[in-house]
Amino acid sequence: MDSGTTATGGNDVPSWPALGSEFRDWVSRAGFGPAATIGGGIRRYEASVPPLISDLMPKVNPELAADAEEATRELSRLDAELGSHFAGFAPVLLRSEAASSSQIENLTASARAIFSAELGARPGSNAELIVANTRALVSALRDSGEVSAESILRIHRVLMAPQERHTPGEFRTEQVWIGSRSDTPVGAEFVPPHSERVADLLEDLSTFCARVDIPPMVVTAIAHAQFETIHPFTDGNGRTGRAIVQAMLRRRGITRNVAVPVSAGLLADVARYHRALTEYRKGNVDPIIRIFVDATFRAVDNSTQLVSDLQRIRRGWDSKLTVRRNSNAWRLLDVLVEQPVLNSAAAAEALGVAQPNIYPPLKALADAGIVTSKAEHKRGPFWRSDEILAAIDAFAERAGRRQTT
Repeated sequence: MDSGTTATGGNDVPSWPALGSEFRDWVSRAGFGPAATIGGGIRRYEASVPPLISDLMPKVNPELAADAEEATRELSRLDAELGSHFAGFAPVLLRSEAASSSQIENLTASARAIFSAELGARPGSNAELIVANTRALVSALRDSGEVSAESILRIHRVLMAPQERHTPGEFRTEQVWIGSRSDTPVGAEFVPPHSERVADLLEDLSTFCARVDIPPMVVTAIAHAQFETIHPFTDGNGRTGRAIVQAMLRRRGITRNVAVPVSAGLLADVARYHRALTEYRKGNVDPIIRIFVDATFRAVDNSTQLVSDLQRIRRGWDSKLTVRRNSNAWRLLDVLVEQPVLNSAAAAEALGVAQPNIYPPLKALADAGIVTSKAEHKRGPFWRSDEILAAIDAFAERAGRRQTT
């Protein structure tokens, strides 16, 4: 089936090996029509052959390498600050990363829809997919940053649970491609490696991810580009790959407390992000590293603004709530920052009280104008903080704004 491998792309002195390619046979799925009448329905196409990278040392522009180190320090600084003083904001940042990563794949939903979906509401399929992405991130971080075939499969299994047609937790056994046609990889914009190569490539990538002789931001950016090039699943590769980014940052100790939403930084120019992946496949690692460096700085700034907004809102509630200090309503204020949409069961669980006892505190918050109560989605009343939800939506809007400077 193979007819040899050839090198493609790259510069005269590439900083990284470019993709190779190989010819494969494509059998028409339809079994009829023009494609089926030529050569018995068999056509030749070129599949990429990514290099093995576990033993390679990237050559990075010195100025870019310095910027990558500064970005790493900023990420660690924010993580330490949030972990020490504002740990309660970590769940919001985690969900913001999940939403941003999903938005890169054109999956968008309001903060209200996402938090409602976590409680079992059905506000729309996108919100449910973003909730699955949040759970996939949790799975990635639970493994203490381990990147292996097994951990990757676990992430994908959780991520794609709502979409069983894409075989959650299983590597692909068919050819996939990126292009305008859905019936053939012939002439596609990008054809990932044949499924027979996926297992060996991921084993090699796992070894590369464990390298400690390459700066954290550099190894993370390259590993992400290599994963997206391997494209081991029929769907969910981008979201899985960005979850792996968070896992690697955790493994290297860059983040210990929160998942700083780096994907939100990538949203500033998604086309540039995709171009950087293309450049990586030509043998140039600098663009993808630059993308992650810039995304990190933007994510730090945006996350700092979000935390500031949440602090301001939380302080404002202290003057609005006038019930006695031993009321559980006061304890619910901090819960609302983490989970700005609640039902009685979730609120009772958060405080460790019986569900019937949670209604008076929730009523006190509604009477103070801190939450709005409404029966939604045929699941009984939900209580929500519109202020917190607006702050999270503002974060998403800032992340999606293209930078012009």
